[in-house]
Amino acid sequence: MKLKAGDRLVFIGDSVTDMGRKRENEAPSEGLFEPLGTGYPHVVSGLLNAVYPDVMVRITNVGISGNTVLDLKRRWQRDVLDLKPDWLSVMIGINDVWRQFDLPQMAEKHVLPDVYEATLRELVVKTLPTLSGGVVLMTPYYIEPRKDDPMRKRMDEYGAICRKIAADTGVIFVDLQAAFDRVLKYHNPNYITWDRVHPNIYGATVIAKAFLDAIGFDYTHQA
Repeated sequence: MKLKAGDRLVFIGDSVTDMGRKRENEAPSEGLFEPLGTGYPHVVSGLLNAVYPDVMVRITNVGISGNTVLDLKRRWQRDVLDLKPDWLSVMIGINDVWRQFDLPQMAEKHVLPDVYEATLRELVVKTLPTLSGGVVLMTPYYIEPRKDDPMRKRMDEYGAICRKIAADTGVIFVDLQAAFDRVLKYHNPNYITWDRVHPNIYGATVIAKAFLDAIGFDYTHQA
């Protein structure tokens, strides 16, 4: 596994990362009393501690519901650079796409592909030299099996941008849409999510597994 004892892992993103994390005044969430929320950071933390009790990793959740990549840029210094992580996981883009569909008349809330790519690339490039570990870049997704669905098609465009940035910068890439497509062969979206975006524990575990697979997590590890 790529994570080492003493590493700090920061998860940043939108509501799918946030998922009710405990915080005051948007402070980072970590520590006692289940602070990481009910989403994939919580599942990752549980599996890391259960399978790798010999590798203590400090996990911090700074996801904020409703965020776009532009929101991340505005708080990047406080919520990433100032925390001095060894590893950073970024999953952003759902709201960048969603606002184009649920608020089509409010163009100021839309983050179009060129802005999304330029901003996300800027954040990745300037952060990489500060990390002793690396960046895990996870795609946005839409839990909809029909690839011709307009919002699914748009989300796939943003996923392709993430893939391009990861290839250009050498960071770890995680295709969450592909991870969900695998389970959608067997289950209706309603089994995973109520709105095709916010996952239940099943969906959160799909994301967590994809993340852990990407960092070389070994489920048979013996401490």
